[in-house]
Amino acid sequence: MRLNHVTVGVTDLDRSVAFYRRLGLEQIVGGEDHYARFRCPDGDSTFSLHIQPEVRSSTTTIHFECQDLDQRVAALKAEGVAFDQDPTDMPYLWREAILRDPDGNVLFFFWAGENRLNPPWRL
Repeated sequence: MRLNHVTVGVTDLDRSVAFYRRLGLEQIVGGEDHYARFRCPDGDSTFSLHIQPEVRSSTTTIHFECQDLDQRVAALKAEGVAFDQDPTDMPYLWREAILRDPDGNVLFFFWAGENRLNPPWRL
């Protein structure tokens, strides 16, 4: 089994489509009033948006792996994308930046290299 798709709820599809396209996701389905799907720039995973009347705060986070993390964050910040946390080396051996989409969904841009699947404390 492999995870290949995640869907998040949004309240304004047009606003959210523009946001995720700005992040570099390629829209492959859309134009409807309730749903849009994107292909991630690397690999074959997909990500979609589904309109909801209300999006509530969630403990779920979405992680996008970026080998060029620092450069990507700098480029997005230069375009006006706000980050809650700049790229930071974390104690669990990942480097990550944090931002929120227009509905407050928490997104991590990160790079972990080998440590994503093979950290020193792996079982």
